[in-house]
Amino acid sequence: MKDQFGREINYMRISLTDRCNFRCKYCMPEEGINDIGHESILKFEQIEKIVKASAQLGISKYRLTGGEPLVRKGVVELVETLSGIQGVSELAMTTNGSLLGPMAKDLKQAGLSRVNISLDTMNEDKFREITRGGNLSSVFEGINEARRQGLTPLKINVVIMKGFNDDEIIDFVQLTIMHEMDVRFIELMPVGEKVNHCKFGFMSCEEIKSKLPALRPAGDDSGVADLYKYPMARGKIGFISPISDCFCAACNKLRLTADGKLKTCLHSDQEIDLKLALEGNDDELLKSAIKDAIFRKEEKHRIAEGMSTNERSMNKIGG
Repeated sequence: MKDQFGREINYMRISLTDRCNFRCKYCMPEEGINDIGHESILKFEQIEKIVKASAQLGISKYRLTGGEPLVRKGVVELVETLSGIQGVSELAMTTNGSLLGPMAKDLKQAGLSRVNISLDTMNEDKFREITRGGNLSSVFEGINEARRQGLTPLKINVVIMKGFNDDEIIDFVQLTIMHEMDVRFIELMPVGEKVNHCKFGFMSCEEIKSKLPALRPAGDDSGVADLYKYPMARGKIGFISPISDCFCAACNKLRLTADGKLKTCLHSDQEIDLKLALEGNDDELLKSAIKDAIFRKEEKHRIAEGMSTNERSMNKIGG
């Protein structure tokens, strides 16, 4: 289904929870967050209804996110349900990887297509610092098991922060040379804890590219990443630059929050409450609400002077 600007909207990110087992400094406060509560988050039956309605409107690609989606009890059963819905061509997940190792096989067998793993540093001390106590070895276990189970193409998402991990750029590039995995460098966005508390600095994708003179263009994956590759590398390097090089003209996604709000843009406070449409148990009313969201999708994000108009933090939106 197309929006009013002619963009084909075929992708939905679904946040299963606002809870996370990490406390990343640019995402959450040290004391954690007051989660929205079990009674407020969408039940799996409601998510199933939303996906069925969305798939009938032509939304074929779905990504499960959080918080950390793997902390939600019953996630494997949800994957099995959603992957079997007619019209769902791809069901992926973004995770911090720390709980993935023991679950990867079951997730693959349930129908999960692939995973993106958020990993901002491969240094144990810095990892504990940025996550406020996370275990790096459990993330590596998750990465390795995801590869073994065929949750591929596996992508590593790296938020580059000046003064924190900008000295590890080459280390991440080496992953694409040695392994069949992609690394995607992402600009730090002014959302959530980054707005007031994160001490790390912004680094544009162009600045990262300038440190990698041997890069060669590697085509387009029909997503938001600008793709490159090193000669003889097994994987690709993507650059996602929402701040320095707005890619809104190619945006094809909606975001469903854990409490049932459909967001048309990460950086907007515009939301449509799908719980209201679900109350009547009317599929046509639900589809009408989703159509309305697609029609109201903004032409581009509204970031003024580096600040997002969105009032939610990232853990409450979905990565």
